[in-house]
Amino acid sequence: MTMAFDPDLDRPSEECGVIGLSTTGDDAARNAFFGLYALQHRGQEAAGIAASDGQVVRLHKDQGLVSQVFSSENLAPLVGGMAIGHTRYSTTGSNSERNVQPYVVETLHGPLGVAHNGNLVNTDGLRAKLLERGAGLQSSSDSEVIALMLAGSEGSTWEERLAAVMPQWQGAFSLVLISGTKVIAARDPWGFRPLSLGRLPSGGHAVASETGALQTVGCDQIREIEPGEIVVMQGQLARSHRVVQPKKEQARCTFEHIYFSRPDAVWDGLSIHQARQRLGEELAREHPVEADVVIPVPDSSMPAAIGYAAVSGITYNEGFVKNRYIGRTFIEPTDELRRQGVKLKFNMLEENIRGKRVVMIDDSLVRGTTAGPLVRMVREAGATEVHVRITCPPIAHPCFFGVDMGTYEELIAHQLGVPEICDHIGADSLGFMSVDRMMKALGRDDGYCNACFTGKYPVPVQLSLADNKKRFDGVLG
Repeated sequence: MTMAFDPDLDRPSEECGVIGLSTTGDDAARNAFFGLYALQHRGQEAAGIAASDGQVVRLHKDQGLVSQVFSSENLAPLVGGMAIGHTRYSTTGSNSERNVQPYVVETLHGPLGVAHNGNLVNTDGLRAKLLERGAGLQSSSDSEVIALMLAGSEGSTWEERLAAVMPQWQGAFSLVLISGTKVIAARDPWGFRPLSLGRLPSGGHAVASETGALQTVGCDQIREIEPGEIVVMQGQLARSHRVVQPKKEQARCTFEHIYFSRPDAVWDGLSIHQARQRLGEELAREHPVEADVVIPVPDSSMPAAIGYAAVSGITYNEGFVKNRYIGRTFIEPTDELRRQGVKLKFNMLEENIRGKRVVMIDDSLVRGTTAGPLVRMVREAGATEVHVRITCPPIAHPCFFGVDMGTYEELIAHQLGVPEICDHIGADSLGFMSVDRMMKALGRDDGYCNACFTGKYPVPVQLSLADNKKRFDGVLG
């Protein structure tokens, strides 16, 4: 549903966002709607909410933005004090209606709804076992595999069934489940994807992919759900269970800090805004340059540009004006508009650029299709020099844990060195942050997945997940 002219296609694509609530009232679905609104940046292809009144699980989901999928009319039937929600960007499985979440399946133990953020890397084997047992798979999503494995698992409660199957799942999963009487949250033992718990003002609890969504629905006492932990929410109660031991080497996604999370989020105890500002500070120390103005590519690079300016002593200013809506339109542009590319998304503040040496800060450079047009726009606005600085290392490897980085053949840093990329985008200079400097900015020595930079995957990955098997060069274990 993202149109081909959207410059965001040259960024790592959103993962997914999940939310779950157990309240003392009857309008959990409405709270879930507002929580999903706060998570819209994590997935803009589809959305859904499943709600339970203690007996029946009702569902509404469709393709589109949260505001397009839901209305007062279709929210009204979703009654009950429990709800889960999902906003989707397709990672495993194509962007089609049958892959929209949550999934709700009927089981011998009653209805079960599942919403999943992440990506399992052993889905092929799990799917084959389900098919051998006669399971009827309706989608191409690994999230449906999770739902059906839970439905067929042994145990007297859903938390026992979850504990029985979690050790079989390899890869990234932050889950919210809804049964007739409970909402359950679970996080993989590597801690790839974020998931936090908070207390609602009415006395119930909520979980969500980002702390900002919890604050939107009024939560306090917010904490991160630990890797390998499940939390069972029922009425006003929330019980924690450690069902899988955390892996010794944790693998939190660095891109939550670099790009994905909203700046008001807290991830691994770190403020996203402050982390991005420190990334900019370290970038200035690693790649200084003589210039007159520092400008960010909106929006996630703005704190980094502030940090770069503070350390370098170069004036910070805005250079781009971003149209935040054009890339998500459902109306095809004319051929002439399509040829304008990034000009549909950005305009220049020429008075801040003209006659100046410019440092352009961006959070990532993935396929290399947008950086060049942005550099040209800055030059056309009158810049005498354009120096590009990126707040992460070169992305040379795909992600298999819930982020669409692209394939090896699509990643420009897998094909070209930094000098060649600099020539390709037409910059006067180009500087990427090193892995060591990046982790120094985060104040961490380990505990993060940097596989898209290093090729060292924390979990062995099925070769069938790669679009080009011969490019793996033995890095997958």
